[in-house]
Amino acid sequence: MTVLFSQILLICYLFSGVLPLKPVETALGLTAGNWHPLHLSSMDVNYTTKPGTLEISCRLFTDDLEDALKKQFNVPTDLSAAAKHQAMDVLLKKYIALHLKFQANGQPVTLNYLGFEKDREAVIVYVESTPLKSFKKLEVYNTLMYDLFTDQTNIMHVVINGDRKSSKLDYPETKAVLVNL
Repeated sequence: MTVLFSQILLICYLFSGVLPLKPVETALGLTAGNWHPLHLSSMDVNYTTKPGTLEISCRLFTDDLEDALKKQFNVPTDLSAAAKHQAMDVLLKKYIALHLKFQANGQPVTLNYLGFEKDREAVIVYVESTPLKSFKKLEVYNTLMYDLFTDQTNIMHVVINGDRKSSKLDYPETKAVLVNL
């Protein structure tokens, strides 16, 4: 149990950027394309009654996301180049619309893509829902990166009016249901 907790904690530190990855990558002689054998995304969802929207941020490894976009849309991708930011926005908006869906009390939730930013080895994608009335059940359909990896894990943290619930989807699971919200 202690070993598992230590591994999970290390993964969280690495993915959140608390530990720098470049020195590890350099010391191990790994290249940008092969240095992380972990296929993981992290999503934070926040809802408060004012303004009544789901505020969503998804954190994904940049190189993996670029590969997924290339595969999905068959075009060259570069999420780091400022000159290509607008073109990448168009691709990411389409990708998110295909792979991330929500339902509140069984009704589809309309999502609006807001944009993305680069954060070290990750990209953070921002999405917001249209205003929602209160709900007791939230369903999340998340297939981010499933078209690229069969060992993908998508972790979701949902905070509804201060109450936090977390869920994890391992490929091929696509749906998380949070009830009594």
